[in-house]
Amino acid sequence: MRLTSRLIFICSIFLGSCSSERNTFTNRAFHNLTSHYNAYYLADVKINEVLKEVKSNYKEDYTQVLPVFIPIDSATIQSSNEKLESARELASKAIEWHRISKWVDDSYYLIGKVDYLEAQSDDAKNAFKYVNVKSKDRDLRHKALINLLRLYVDLNQFEDANFTIDYLSKESKINEENRYELYRTLAYYYEKRRDRSGVIGALDKATEYAQDKKETSRINFILAQLYQREGLDALAFDYYKKAQEGNPPYERSFFAQLYAQQVAELNASKDLRKVRNYYESLYADQKNKDLKDVVVYERALFEEKQGDIPLTVSLLHQAAKEPGSNPRLKGYIYQKLADINFNEFKDYRATKYYLDSALTFIKASDPSAAQIAQQKETLDQYVFHVERIQQNDSLLFLSSLSKEEQTAVANQFIKSEEERLLAEAKAKEKPKNSGIFDNLLAFADRGSGSSFYFDNAVAMQQGAITFYRTWGNRPLQDNWRRSAVNFQGNTGNNPQATVDSTATTDENNPLNQLPDIETLLAQIPQTAEDRKSLNQELEESYFELGKVLYFDLKEIERSIDNLEVLVREYPNSSKKPEAYYLLYLAQKERGGNFQQYVGRLNREYPDSQYTYSVNNPEAASGNIAYLQSSKNYEQAYDLYYNGNFGESRRIIRSTLEEYPLTRNTERLLLLDIMISGKVESRERFKERLEAYIENTKDAGLVELARNMLKPLLPKEDLASLNQADSTALDSANLNLSLKDSVSTEKKLLDSPFKLDENQTHIMVLVMSPEEAEKAVGLVGELENFHAKNFSNSRLRTGNMNMNRENAIYIISPFTNAEKAKEYYLKFMENFESAKLSKELKDQAFFISIENFQILNRSKNLEEYRAFFEAYYQ
Repeated sequence: MRLTSRLIFICSIFLGSCSSERNTFTNRAFHNLTSHYNAYYLADVKINEVLKEVKSNYKEDYTQVLPVFIPIDSATIQSSNEKLESARELASKAIEWHRISKWVDDSYYLIGKVDYLEAQSDDAKNAFKYVNVKSKDRDLRHKALINLLRLYVDLNQFEDANFTIDYLSKESKINEENRYELYRTLAYYYEKRRDRSGVIGALDKATEYAQDKKETSRINFILAQLYQREGLDALAFDYYKKAQEGNPPYERSFFAQLYAQQVAELNASKDLRKVRNYYESLYADQKNKDLKDVVVYERALFEEKQGDIPLTVSLLHQAAKEPGSNPRLKGYIYQKLADINFNEFKDYRATKYYLDSALTFIKASDPSAAQIAQQKETLDQYVFHVERIQQNDSLLFLSSLSKEEQTAVANQFIKSEEERLLAEAKAKEKPKNSGIFDNLLAFADRGSGSSFYFDNAVAMQQGAITFYRTWGNRPLQDNWRRSAVNFQGNTGNNPQATVDSTATTDENNPLNQLPDIETLLAQIPQTAEDRKSLNQELEESYFELGKVLYFDLKEIERSIDNLEVLVREYPNSSKKPEAYYLLYLAQKERGGNFQQYVGRLNREYPDSQYTYSVNNPEAASGNIAYLQSSKNYEQAYDLYYNGNFGESRRIIRSTLEEYPLTRNTERLLLLDIMISGKVESRERFKERLEAYIENTKDAGLVELARNMLKPLLPKEDLASLNQADSTALDSANLNLSLKDSVSTEKKLLDSPFKLDENQTHIMVLVMSPEEAEKAVGLVGELENFHAKNFSNSRLRTGNMNMNRENAIYIISPFTNAEKAKEYYLKFMENFESAKLSKELKDQAFFISIENFQILNRSKNLEEYRAFFEAYYQ
């Protein structure tokens, strides 16, 4: 009985301790033990397993500065979804089943980590904030705040990140583990802000608290890379040596050794043979078989510093072919080849194709990808027009030959293609093995020498080409005998049914790479319409190529050559006036005979805006010219409407001479043509309208001109229209579409603001102080928008109070008005935030720095908005 009583007593104690409501010593001990070593422990293990997978799946790119934190790969997280959800469930059980244990807050922290890894940012924020507010464990609170800081930096919410940094800086007794993570997270913050000095300072402090030797090695490697880029070679050398300590991975050790030699000896050494021997020894080392491309690439960069560009290019080509473990390096190799071809050889075609190759290896998320894509825009246009000119010129030349001559040219082309295929086969052929075993095989016609047909790539290629010459590009068939084919034909079976599809669809089959004569001859234009189409394309390409060469590539001589071809070969081109003007500018810039184009414009196109411009090269431009020409246009239009055509024309002509190239030029010209419809012949009016339609770029004005032209066309259904009425109707349309802005422009004649589109601009959001208080976090959302859409623009966001009525948010800088407008349009179309109402968003504007200083003094927002709408919108 006594034993039974004791057992009952003990069981009752344990049963009572299972309760999550009774806060007794026994209950707390039971729940602390169970929650820690069951739910919490298992959840923590699973999370760490996922983090290890993220780390092991990431491929370090040692040719670039390593990131402070290894990026979290969404694919790895997706594949580890079960582990993370299991960890979430376990941590949740620790909270629900053991509410009185001291591991509840730790479990909330683990749930925050799971949310963070699964990119559930809002939930992760809430979890970390909850731990910071509720937990009594100082170390856990610090850990949660550090993770919250990293999350803010991830999201580019730098305002919140700054607040968290400030809060942590005032905290005392942060343990060493948390200090290490804090300094690493600070380095990540500075990395995101592109502050290299800040990264160096934070990582240097992190090494003082690091416990893992491999992590210390990685940090030292990053510090060495940063010091090297700062030009501090001595410090870089010391840190590369430190990076080789702690048993790092072989690849990191290899790069640390390679870069240490570079900063210590290679850059400063005068013994070039010693340097080259060093690279050759690295290349020959079997341990580096997966890093041969790196060795050759670094050797190429060294030879570039010595000024040996041909050897540099040769080594870069070799590096592109060498095996390697980092595909991105191939992208950097092609990017380097592109730079050399652009800067050294001015070979823009090769540059474009090297950049194309670079983008196939460099990920879209890589910062250099956006830079390459931007550089490619001009080159793509250049190559398109160059290749179209070459192709169309060749086709037009061939079309002028007889059929026999065309066939001879096609045969010669096929022969050259055969020679190319043979040369490629020879280049791919492996060198002979001089070993005894191979010699024995060769003796028995089985070696890799030329005696064995199927081991000789050149012989096989030659055989395929000979077959093609004899039999044509016919499909391979299972039963190739002629008698069998005839039999199949007589029985009605299709011989193509026995085609060996694997042979005929093989992309490596040389027969598939050889064109046939019929295909080549079919490309040659046969009709006048075909030749006209090719000439129209040539006309466009010569003009566009001339513009690209002049404005974008600064190749004045080549621009002149292409534009001269245009005006010589296509004398009736609608692009001729602008081509003359570009030739005038180009010759003037190079000190050539630019006056000849002044004469040509005056003789051939006296009414062109370009003629007015060359006649008055010192004419005013910009804001003042636009305002004054607007005022003159209003006056000329009123005179036209009142029938005073002579005085109206006088004002138009004097305005075009004084302000030849403004946004008003084309409408002034159209008004002058409308006067022709009143005072000159029908043919003169028609002629001027047709020329205007061909040369004008404003689609709205072109449509008006076409409407005026309709009654002049020799079509029965248009003959009954009254010319005067039509002109009056379209003049009214011209007035409605253009004169509406005149009243605004009149108000702006005395505006303190000046239009300077080349000046640095900023974007401004204006709101009341009350609205600004509700917009807490808007800066972070703007930073996210910038990271997604303008990652390479280095935009900054801040806010200030303009006066008691207005607080403003400023996004800056934009190098000119065009860049600001690009941002403005993207912002208006894509930026969405609950903190910014549509009304406030619609009132956003951009402004030059000079005008902003004026606005900041005057505080007159409405005055500037009128200016903004008139000139930018």
